[in-house]
Amino acid sequence: MAGTTMAGRLLVSDNHRYLVDETGKPFFWLGDTAWELFHELDREEAEHYLTVRARQGYTVIQAVAVAERNGHSDPNPYGHLPFIDQDPARPAVQDGPGNDYWDHVDYIVDKANSLGLHIGFLPTWGRYWHDEVRDGRPLFTVRNAAIYGRWLGERYRDRHLVWILGGDRIIRNEEDMELMRAMARGIREGDGGKHLITFHPRGGQGSAQYFHNEPWLDFNMRQNGHNVNFEHGYHNTRIDYDRAPAKPVLDGEPVYEDHPVRFRPLEEGHSVAADVRRALYWNLFTGAFGHTYGHHSVWQMWQPGRSPINNPLMPWREALHQPGAGQMQYARWLMESRPFLTRVPDDSILVAHRMANGETPNVPVVATCVPGAGRYRFVATRDADGSYAMVYAPVGRSFRVRMDTVAGAGVRAWWYNPRNGQATEIGTFDNRGEREFTPPDAGEMTDWVLVLDDAARGYPAPGTRK
Repeated sequence: MAGTTMAGRLLVSDNHRYLVDETGKPFFWLGDTAWELFHELDREEAEHYLTVRARQGYTVIQAVAVAERNGHSDPNPYGHLPFIDQDPARPAVQDGPGNDYWDHVDYIVDKANSLGLHIGFLPTWGRYWHDEVRDGRPLFTVRNAAIYGRWLGERYRDRHLVWILGGDRIIRNEEDMELMRAMARGIREGDGGKHLITFHPRGGQGSAQYFHNEPWLDFNMRQNGHNVNFEHGYHNTRIDYDRAPAKPVLDGEPVYEDHPVRFRPLEEGHSVAADVRRALYWNLFTGAFGHTYGHHSVWQMWQPGRSPINNPLMPWREALHQPGAGQMQYARWLMESRPFLTRVPDDSILVAHRMANGETPNVPVVATCVPGAGRYRFVATRDADGSYAMVYAPVGRSFRVRMDTVAGAGVRAWWYNPRNGQATEIGTFDNRGEREFTPPDAGEMTDWVLVLDDAARGYPAPGTRK
């Protein structure tokens, strides 16, 4: 089964760009947003979900302890609530196993870990520290956030997880800042610093704009949002990558598969697998250390009989097998088949194809076809040492590359298919000048990755699993 090897404690790499385990082995974050996992699913359902995602090559499951859909007041499938009197300083626990809310959370976390999955553990959704949910006030205060954080840290100290604070809300003022600091401080006191901490922001934003210089923030998380155009958010991954001091960056919530595009189903329809693949490679090739996938039915665990949010198209069990969900692993295998910790974003590999301005005076000549715009943005990445380069082509359009971005006298070229994980060798070429490549399919919804290797390195076919 894919994903059954459990990475140990996760750390930030020495170059502050990636995550590694305690042995220094690179860790590829392939996440899934299962926000309602602890709240909506019983144990049989949770095991089914986790087993499928482990088989599909995922490494992280992002789930919320106090979930968005009234997780504070609506009980889980066994009739249990997380707190006594909705007080985060008083978790509702009883002696013995399997008889309270947190026993159920324990069970799911342990099952995930047994399958080789880390939990991206959100202590709470943002509404409970941000919105007026009880008696005209939030549930969380600076004081009880610290107490709750310490309790969580102690309870889950020895599990395999990453802490994700926030939960889809903006930071409005210094009080919000201090509440997040208090929760992070409590977690650190409770778990002894054994787990990384990040922050899940509102759509179109990133943790860096609030907390980049905070010592507790180990890596930045973006929510680039439920849109399908590069310029509507995904370019911001590179902006966070370029911040100083360097910290790893990840898109923790891009466009979901089968989600209303920009929440406008009647005007823009629902997204498809091609949309989530583009977001995957846009993020990876512009600086992200991994990627989180999501499906609109799965995050809310919708099925008939449960109240739907924003027009889900199918029950969650069916949605687990949508095309995009299975295609995410191919990017993981691609990245892991080449040197991992030395990869950098670099669109200069691409030779811009410029649109002629005819005889119109004073109109600038602009790049349009390549690197492109909207859904058709090309992006590129390479090894800092020049052992390989990659170009993501979201459409079947010819493009030119600078061969000297790869070291060595000869360049071995491949096409890698993001839809099925298959590699096809193109040939080996002299390393000089520019060269044009044309993807195997000319269709506008058939994406490809061009892989260029230093032929002397003798790398296996892209996507070869170790």
